[in-house]
This record gives sequence, structure tokens and C-alpha cells, in this order.
Amino acid sequence: MPITTETTRSNTPLVLIVDDSRAVRTFVRELLEQAGYAVIEANDGIAGLEAIATRKPDVVLLDIEMPNKTGLEVLAELDVTNRLFSVILFTTLSSLDAIVDGLERGADDYIVKPFKKAEFLARLSAAIRIARNKRLLFEAQMTAERTIEQMRQMQSILSDQKLIERKIRETSEARNATIFAMAKLAESRDDDTGGHLERVREYCRQLAEDLRSHSPYSDHITAEFIDCIQHAAPLHDIGKVAIPDSILQKPGKLTSEEFEKMKSHTVLGADNLQLVFNTYPGNMFIGMGIEIALYHHERWDGSGYPDGLVGKNIPLSARIMALADVYDALRSDRCYRKGLTHDQVRNIILEGNGKHFDPEVVMAFLRIEGIFARMGHDV
Repeated sequence: MPITTETTRSNTPLVLIVDDSRAVRTFVRELLEQAGYAVIEANDGIAGLEAIATRKPDVVLLDIEMPNKTGLEVLAELDVTNRLFSVILFTTLSSLDAIVDGLERGADDYIVKPFKKAEFLARLSAAIRIARNKRLLFEAQMTAERTIEQMRQMQSILSDQKLIERKIRETSEARNATIFAMAKLAESRDDDTGGHLERVREYCRQLAEDLRSHSPYSDHITAEFIDCIQHAAPLHDIGKVAIPDSILQKPGKLTSEEFEKMKSHTVLGADNLQLVFNTYPGNMFIGMGIEIALYHHERWDGSGYPDGLVGKNIPLSARIMALADVYDALRSDRCYRKGLTHDQVRNIILEGNGKHFDPEVVMAFLRIEGIFARMGHDV
């Protein structure tokens, strides 16, 4: 049967409903159109795959139980690694085993029919933010990598080697600026931390340079490592793009459920960056960005998240980022408190030595704390 389509605006999120029930499709379409979404429909899995390929939706609402081709069979045919849209499974309470199977096959979320309107729209909004963030990162990296490749090809045409090297360097800087802009998108939704990205990347650079000279990590920390951590550090909270404003900007203490949602920014950020890294697996800059995004809330004693890693099992880049991030967060003014002084933060870091923080990173901080204190919030 044909796919039902509608004309869409370029800035309007496009949602594909794949369900064999006309009643379900009609109900969901009306709900989504009232909420301002553009909608297309497919009445089975085969038509759904065709719509995904030709219309490129932001989110696919996929029924699990359908004739001809089930939702799980549709998932099996999708390229999960490089998928630039989100998938939400439609199911019933009798299909809980299928939900687990679907999530393992790459679905991003699920919702049980019948569902509550508010919950459904909230889950859909989060899924759209994730999908669009994936596309922004992917497109930025694609543009930068294409330009770098063009510069390399010029080597066979141009005789001025210095000019070629300068052009490649300028393109690399443009790539870094583009990715930094993506990270600023996440930061811009949190008014309390203005300038945070600029400061933490400088803190990370200073710590890495000291560790290179005065620690057992000197063999590991190369000039390339220092350059990468300075440019990858701003990616640490990029997953916050997918966190609802009601949680991200809440002035009071988060509930346990809200905190669990907030913690997911580590995995969401790493997943988005992994999408880019899968296309360019040799890119150390993005590889380090994944480490930092995923593990900067891990703790030396294993009490952190998301994986509870212990000690040197935590990547060095994330251990450096952990101290830089905590230092700046405590120094910054919040809507519910004034920022702490350098000495107050220094004492907190010392209390976390060997518990929250790598002792070698703490020692590096103590050696250069004067630089931290002078930088303050002026970086």
C-alpha cells in the first residue's frame, strides 16, 4: 500500500509513523500535527523502510507487531552505527521481551500503548533533539574532512609547500571551531556556566603540560595529546543538548529520577561523537572527545558514573577533565549560590585526592594552582 505523505517545512521536525493500524496512525497523526510536527505514514515495515530511505525523518515511531515485516525486522535492516534519526518503538505490555530485543537492535526508546499524551510528546521531543544533534555533528565533521582532503590534493598541484601547510592548518582550525560551536550549543542552554568551555579547555591544557614534565604519565602525554585535549575538552557536556530544560535549568535539587536523566548526558554525548568517529576512525581529536564525554564523571575510587571505572581504567584525558570541570563548576556563580574562592575549591580538591581525583592530577594542580587562581573566570 502507498505511503501517506505531506508537504513539510525545512525547520519542522518530520516524524514517520510505521503502524499497520489505521486507527493508531490517525490518532497519532492528529496528536503530532496539533503539536506542530510534520507527519508521514507507512502501513507496514516494507513501506516504512522505503519512507526512511526517501524522506529522511527525524524520528521513526515503529510498531513492533506488524504483518509482512515486523518492527524488529525493520530494525535489523537499518544501519545502526551511522543512523542519523531516532527510533521509538510502539508496543503493548505483552511485548516486553520484544522491547528488550528492539533496544538491543538499536532502538532509542519505547512507549507502551495506550500512552499518556504528555509522556509521549516529551519522549518524542528528546528523540528529536538527539537526532538533530547527531546530524549537526556529522555534517560539521563531513564538511571539515572534505575541505582537509581538498587541501591535501592541492599538494600535487601547488609548489609552495608552506602555503599548503598553512591552508591545511587553517582548515583544521575551522574544523575545531565548528565542533566547538556544537559544544557551545549545549552550554548555551545553561545560563549559569557562561564561558565554562573556554576555561576548562585551558585548565586541561595546563594540567596536561605539567603532567608531561613532572609525572609518570610523561611518556603517554605527547604534544599531540596536549593539542587534542585542549580542543576535545569542550565536548565533555555536548550530550546535554538532549536533556530537557526543566532538568538542566532547575534551580533546586534534582529528584533521583531527574538526576538519572541528567547522568545520561555522558552516554548521549559519547554516542553522538561515536557516530562521527565511525566515519573517521583515525581521528584522535574525536576519539578523545568520546573518552571525555563518556567518562569525565567517573571517580578514581570507582564511585562515579556511568560505568563505575576505577583508577587508571579511567582514560587519562577524562581524569584530567574531571578535575578541571569540578574546579570551574565550584568557582562559578550559580542561581542558588555564589562561586567559591580558589582556596575553598583547593581544599575540596585535596579532600577528593585519591577518591574523586587521580593523585597525579591533583599533584599537577597543586604545582600550577597559581595559574588556575590567576585565570579565574577571565579565560
